[in-house]
Order: sequence, then C-alpha cells, then structure tokens
Amino acid sequence: MQERFVSRRTFLGAAGVMTAAVAGMGLVGCGGSGSSASSSASSSASGSESGSAAELSGSITAVGSTALQPLCEAAAELFMEENPGVQITVQGGGSGTGITQIVQGAVQVGNSDVFAEEKVENPSDVEKITDNRVCVVGMGPVVNADVQLDDISLEDLARIFKGEVTNWSEVGGNDASIVVINRQAGSGTRAVFEAAVLGGEESATFQEQDSSGTVVQMVSQTPGAISYLAFSYFSDDIKALSVGGVAPEPANVEDNSWVIWAYEHMYTAADPDEATQAFIDFMMGDEVQGSLVEENGYIPVSGMKVEKDAEGNVTEL
Repeated sequence: MQERFVSRRTFLGAAGVMTAAVAGMGLVGCGGSGSSASSSASSSASGSESGSAAELSGSITAVGSTALQPLCEAAAELFMEENPGVQITVQGGGSGTGITQIVQGAVQVGNSDVFAEEKVENPSDVEKITDNRVCVVGMGPVVNADVQLDDISLEDLARIFKGEVTNWSEVGGNDASIVVINRQAGSGTRAVFEAAVLGGEESATFQEQDSSGTVVQMVSQTPGAISYLAFSYFSDDIKALSVGGVAPEPANVEDNSWVIWAYEHMYTAADPDEATQAFIDFMMGDEVQGSLVEENGYIPVSGMKVEKDAEGNVTEL
C-alpha cells in the first residue's frame, strides 16, 4: 500500500448515511503488518491544474467514515464547482464499510478513521490501495447538556463504557442515570475511542447508532446521555467533556496530550482514475488544507508534533 501525507488546514456536514449493509463482509481487526514506506505529498492541485474543467469528467463515490463526511462533502462541492464534468457522491456507512468497498473496487474512495491494516481480513489487500492521510481528527466524550460534569478521568470514562458505572453521582456528577449511546461495530470512531479509552477492549452492550449525526441528535435529546464524537461534530446542543484535566482542543491533540485522535484516511485504488486522482490532489491542495480543514474542526497533519502508526504506537516528530 502506498501512503501520501498532507501539508495544511470544512464547511458543512451531513449527507445520507449509507444504509445498505455489505453482506457477508464481517470485518475483523488485523493485528499485523506495518505500514509501507511513505512519501510526502506535494501540495498541488486544484482540478484546473490537472486539466481544464471541460476536460475532466467522471463519477466518484466516496463511502465510509461519518467523522470525515463533513469535510469530504464540503471539498466535493468546491471541486464540482470547478469541475462540472465530475459528479461526486459522498456517503457514510462507517470506516469498515469504506475499507471493504475500496478493497473490492466497488467505490473510488474509501474513507476511514483507522488504518486499513486494522480492518482487512487478508493483509495482502492493503497492496491494492493507496492511503491518503488528509487530516487528523480529535474525538472525545460528549454528554447531554444537563449532565452536571465538565471533566472526567480516563479511568472513570472506561468504567462507564464497560458498564461498571451506571449513575453520574459515582463519577462526580449529579444523581442521574447514565445512558450510554455507542456506535455500531465497524465504526472507525468507535475503534479509535475503544483503543484510547479501553485499551482495545470492547465496550459493554449498549444501544448503538450508525452515524455521528444521529449520535448528536440522541445525546442532545436524552437526559443523562453520554457518547463520543469527532471534534467536527461538537456543537452547543451537547457538552464536550475534558478528560483528566485536558481540554478537547486541537493544540492538545497535536502533542498527544489529548490521546483520543486519529488520521482521516481517503483510500483509493493503487492506480486511481484521472478524476479520482484529481479530487485527491484537490484534497491535498491549499484550497482544502489552507481553509476547510481547520474551519470544520479538523487538524492539519503538518501541525502534528507526533505521529501514530497502524499498531497505535505514537512517536515524537
């Protein structure tokens, strides 16, 4: 698998979450196989640099991570304005679905919060795709606005998602039942959260939602609710908690003080078609990295002071 990295800096969010399940494709975390050699992305590329808008044409379907969906949608709108001959459809469905479909060649872009190595059943499948790391996303616990708690320890957070704590008073909050809202199996956001908070263990059985947008709605409307979201979905309708005294802010992600974060990957075929490559180049270029990334709550890879590999090992840069 080839890898590309970005230089720097979303717009709106939400689109139809893909509801069709991929039959017979249970995705299991894969423990092995280190990342291939990486190359620096040239900060190139608007559609006009790849050829005139009249020349570039094609259809692109991007499927997968709902955490990345707002940025992908915003960038797709701008790209289609500059390249009217290209039609881009962005859908959710979760990181597992995105990786499965790009490996199968069913879509042009598979969006994921996790490395493909963590999801594919056959390690050789990663050789069929190229990893384009377009930004970094912080993720964190969010609660209903009425929960009387602003900060929680990592240990207490883990106890809640293991089902060991059921009342907010047990972790310093008000006397109210805790309602846990989880993401579905296959969600990259869930995988990132469980790796950072539960040490890779699975959470207890709770109600599950299939998209980040639905989680926002459920947490805002459910007294005592807790879940987790990408920073890009934080809003005034819900409360984001600090963890161990560390605020969920980009600067704290950049030096790994905030440990719940991931790269946002846009996987393509190893040899993508012209329109798809032009869209990826656009994602890597200044128009997206210089504005949309930070405007929508994401973090440029260039601002990171640490890096993380497919096994979750973090090293200083």
